[in-house]
Amino acid sequence: MRKHIVIIGGGFGGLYAARGLAGKDVDVTLIDKRNFHLFQPLLYQVATGGLSPGDIASPIRAVLADAPNIRVMQATLEEVNADARYVTADKRRFEYDALIVATGVRHHYFGQDHWERHAGGLKTIEDALRLRKRIMNAFERAEWAQSKEERCAWQRFVIVGGGPTGVELAGALAELAYQTIVRDFRKIDPLQTEIHLVEAAPDLLSAFPENLTYKARKALEKLKVHVHLSSRVTYLDDRCVRIQSEDTTRKLRARTVIWAAGVKASGVSALLQQGAGAVTDNIGRVMVDDHCRLTTQPDIYVIGDLAHFKADDGRPLPGVAPVAMQQGRYVARFLLSKETKPFRYVDKGSLAVIGRKSAIARIGSLNMSGWPAWLVWIFVHIAYLIEYDSKLKVMLQWAWNFFTRKRGARLITDI
Repeated sequence: MRKHIVIIGGGFGGLYAARGLAGKDVDVTLIDKRNFHLFQPLLYQVATGGLSPGDIASPIRAVLADAPNIRVMQATLEEVNADARYVTADKRRFEYDALIVATGVRHHYFGQDHWERHAGGLKTIEDALRLRKRIMNAFERAEWAQSKEERCAWQRFVIVGGGPTGVELAGALAELAYQTIVRDFRKIDPLQTEIHLVEAAPDLLSAFPENLTYKARKALEKLKVHVHLSSRVTYLDDRCVRIQSEDTTRKLRARTVIWAAGVKASGVSALLQQGAGAVTDNIGRVMVDDHCRLTTQPDIYVIGDLAHFKADDGRPLPGVAPVAMQQGRYVARFLLSKETKPFRYVDKGSLAVIGRKSAIARIGSLNMSGWPAWLVWIFVHIAYLIEYDSKLKVMLQWAWNFFTRKRGARLITDI
C-alpha cells in the first residue's frame, strides 16, 4: 500500500516539498486555506502599486497540474492527532503516514496586539491590498485637508521595523511619493511627504555585513527617508506615533503606520502542541531535530518559518524563502529514502532592494550594492516566481514601470 503524505501549507516550504514528491510512488494531499501560492517577497510591490496581486500569485492546482499523485484541498486545519495519525480540516479527516507542516508566521506586536488595528503588517494579499488602499487614500485625504497640520499628518508615513520588508517598503513608498505621483495632485505637493523608518537595533538589515547596512541607510536617506536607529515605538494610534530613542522621545502626527517589526508562529503551532506534544520557542516556533522532525513525533515534519531549526552556530535559521525551499526539497528526498544525512542549509546570500537601480547583495564572500546588486535582485526574484506566465508578466511590468515611472495598480478598492 502506498504511503499517504499530508502537507499543510502551500507556501515555499510546502510547495517545494510537494514538487519533490510529484510523480513518485506516494500519494500526497496538500491542504491550504488559500487556493494559491503567494510570492511573499514581492508583496510590498502590490502594497505600493507596482504590481497587481495576480502577478505574484499562482493557483496551487495549476502549479501541480502535472502531478497526478497530488491532490489539493482548500481547507483550514482544525486538529492534529498524532496518536491516531490524522488531521482534521474543515471537519474532514485526513489520515497520514507522514505529515509536513509549513504554515509560516504572522505579525508580532510584542504584547501590544491592539496596535494591529492602526498598524497593519504585510503577510498576505489582503494585507497588501489594505495597505495599498491606506497609502493611496492618504494622498487623497491630504488633497482635501482643511488645514496644514491635517495635510502633514496624512502625508506622513511611519514604518516600524528596519528589516528587509521595512527597508523595501520605505524605498518603494519614497519613489511613489517623490517620483511616480509627483504631478498627479493639484493642491498638495507629494515632495512634502515624510517617510519615517524606525528600527530598535543600532542599524538596519542586521543579517547583512556592516558596510552594506551603511550603504542601505545612505541610499534611503538619499531618497529622503528619515531613519531612526536605536529607537522604538512606545505608543501608536490612528493619529500619532511616539518614538523613543536613548535620550529623546518624539511624537509624530501620522495617519498611516505600517508594521514590519516582528513575527510569531501561526495558530498551527498551538495545534501541534495540543495534538503532537510539540515543544516551542518564545515566539511559538516549533523545535525540530536535524531532520526537520518533531522530537516527540518522528512522522511529523515542520519546515519553513514555523520551524525552529538550529544552525551550526546554535541560532535558529532565519525565516526566509530559501530556507523553506531547501527544507521542502530535503524532506521530500528524506521521505523517499533518497536522503539520510541531516539537513544543512546552504546560504547562497541575501538581497534587499532600496529603490530603482539601488539594492544591496551578499553572495558568499562577495558584497555588492547599487545598480549591479539591483540587477541581481531582479533576476533572482524573477527566477523564483513559480509559473512562466508570472515571470513574463512581472518582467514586462517592471520594465514598463522603469521606463515610464508609472504604477499601473494604484487603485483604491474595497477588499
